[in-house]
Amino acid sequence: MTNQDQLSTELRRLRKAAGLTGTEAARLTGLSQSKVSRVETGAFMPTEDQVVALCRVYGAPAKVRRALVAITRDLREEASSARVVLQRGAWRMQQRIGKIETASARIRSFQPTIVFGLLQTRDYITALFGDSLPADERDQTVEARLERQRILDSNREFHFVLTEGALRWNMGGAATMLAQLDHLVEVSRRGRVRLGVIPWTTPVSVPVLHGFDIYDSRAVLLGTQTATALVTDEREVADYEENFTEVEHYATYGDIACSHLTRIAADYRQLAADSLR
Repeated sequence: MTNQDQLSTELRRLRKAAGLTGTEAARLTGLSQSKVSRVETGAFMPTEDQVVALCRVYGAPAKVRRALVAITRDLREEASSARVVLQRGAWRMQQRIGKIETASARIRSFQPTIVFGLLQTRDYITALFGDSLPADERDQTVEARLERQRILDSNREFHFVLTEGALRWNMGGAATMLAQLDHLVEVSRRGRVRLGVIPWTTPVSVPVLHGFDIYDSRAVLLGTQTATALVTDEREVADYEENFTEVEHYATYGDIACSHLTRIAADYRQLAADSLR
């Protein structure tokens, strides 16, 4: 069992402090008992009104209620146009994603095209945003993404799976990719981080269209060319969890994964040497 996320932990604590069973809480709020239970295990994403109802029944202080409603608002389903995000400040989206990560106990990510945001180096991030932002806003966005990475030192569980194709996309040039690969090797040796690499030589039978991040079992974040979407529908989240289970079976881990990272790094090292000739 994973450590519970903040929303689930606090709602369970409040119920017990109020001396209520799950069945009693369900009756007083109009929710089903199974829904109250799934809220407390992170398997169901409640609405803001449901969180307010639970807090009212539990006698939660206003400050606690406001904090839990804010977490819920950050996790609720939303689609944002990439153009709108850029116009309003891409760094704000980074901060919002950071709030979602902070509210989660387990984060699972799959990427077939780029390195995960939580594992990107400064140079990689800078190259990734390129000229899509003014220089000052790009720097602010880079710092916001790096700030998110502090969560890797927490006691949450992280499971990342990426394809070799994502590492072969030469973002920023050979020197940037070499540093990025070294960073991935270092991060993979942290106790709470499980990093899987799917080599290009591995035959697969699962089609993939895009990367995605799963937060506990209640929300999925995915990005396209023109939009970023946060999905909280139970059935859709379950579909992404099933997809993650399928792709993780193709991944290598530990020393084997590091050997693939080292192999790819050697190709970039040769590329860098060739460019100097």
